[in-house]
Amino acid sequence: MKKQHIDLVVIGSGPGGYAAAFYAADLGKQVLLVEKEDLGGVCLNRGCIPSKAFLHATHIKHTALEAKKMGLHFKKPTLDLDTLRAWKEGIVEKLSGGIASLAKNRDVKFIKGRAYFEESQLIRIETKKGQELYTFDKAILATGSRPAMPAAFDLGNPRIMSSTEALQVETIPETLLVIGAGYIGMELGMVYARLGSQITLVEALPSILAGADADLVSVLQKQVKSEFSEILLSHKVAKMKTKKSAIEVVLENAEGKKETRSFDKVLVCVGRSPNSETLGLENTKVKLDEKGFVMVDESMQSLDPAIYAIGDIVGGALLAHKASKEARIAVENSLNMNASAENLLIPAVVYTDPEIAWVGLTQQEAKEQGIKVKIAKFSWAASGRALAMNRTEGFTKLIVDPETEQILGVGIVGEHAGELIGEATAWVNMKASVSDIAQTIHAHPTLSESILEAAEVYFNHSSHVPVKKK
Repeated sequence: MKKQHIDLVVIGSGPGGYAAAFYAADLGKQVLLVEKEDLGGVCLNRGCIPSKAFLHATHIKHTALEAKKMGLHFKKPTLDLDTLRAWKEGIVEKLSGGIASLAKNRDVKFIKGRAYFEESQLIRIETKKGQELYTFDKAILATGSRPAMPAAFDLGNPRIMSSTEALQVETIPETLLVIGAGYIGMELGMVYARLGSQITLVEALPSILAGADADLVSVLQKQVKSEFSEILLSHKVAKMKTKKSAIEVVLENAEGKKETRSFDKVLVCVGRSPNSETLGLENTKVKLDEKGFVMVDESMQSLDPAIYAIGDIVGGALLAHKASKEARIAVENSLNMNASAENLLIPAVVYTDPEIAWVGLTQQEAKEQGIKVKIAKFSWAASGRALAMNRTEGFTKLIVDPETEQILGVGIVGEHAGELIGEATAWVNMKASVSDIAQTIHAHPTLSESILEAAEVYFNHSSHVPVKKK
């Protein structure tokens, strides 16, 4: 079979993969982008974008029901699942088409097929039309991850869903058990609750969203309690089996007490596994850790000098924007431009209602690391904009070094927290001081003004917060 040569091959076309391919092409390289499924990867087709579409749709429904507090009365919203799915698919198709157009504009060659390493700089691509062989100078692995499904849960039953099946929204179960209270479990649990399901949430740990600032999580937990039928913390699923038209589940608490429940469907959200198998990596010098993640250094280079890896396949925070940043780092290092992924500042957002977002050091991390900090918090109950939106449950929180007054971290909970964290990330990234924020004029009335107000709280002169008398 004839071999073709390419400067760079990128395997996987998600936010990391296509970002790497496009950036390398912009820098003058001939690039081949390989994807075995759909252009755009999991994020676009079966993850980030579909879930946010459904979260927005159900948020509108919930807002319509809450509008009576403002004197606005609507008929009870009705759900047309076919139209909802078609709307979601339209978004996906538009974005996927946009990526295809951008690839063509940059002369990035795209092949839909399965990539397999024959050796470190030789790859075989299996397509519907046959096989192709390519030699290359460098390769970037961006194959992402998939929902983890423990063997005890995977019964091959359509009533047991991962996030992939859940985002098809084929039906709305009357009762739904959600296993796992991380990002995905909380977001999809809220989607289905607002679509009409009675949600029981089970989490093995003693809190939801473990790792997030407990202060922020407490606000979300109040809302979740009002929308979910039950939240069972420190519980695990001991057994599941099909019984007639339901799934019978044995739940076990921290003391070992077991209880049997029945649900129409079960949604399993217990983490994700890297897509590192079936790539032929054993024919290269690439090494995997015990969980199957590709081992890389701060340049995103694997133990094979010709192969870099980015995004979910290398572990850490499994976030699209992390993959996109790592894409640029990998491309630059493949071109000897000397970039580093060390100490990346990665904002996190949970797109529930209210949203939770944070960046930099959290209060709990500071405590665990013995770092002395001062907390400045501004409640949105004093925000004119939040009051006008009837969304006063949130707050903005600054984590500050009391000696230097440098902003070490920011946490936000409330409407549009995910949008607000961008400004906060810039402040933390540039090692700004509280004074920098306090001296920066923010438009009024806005939610972003809460960042300014939190800085003024630090100095005990926020106009909208009572002064703490010395």
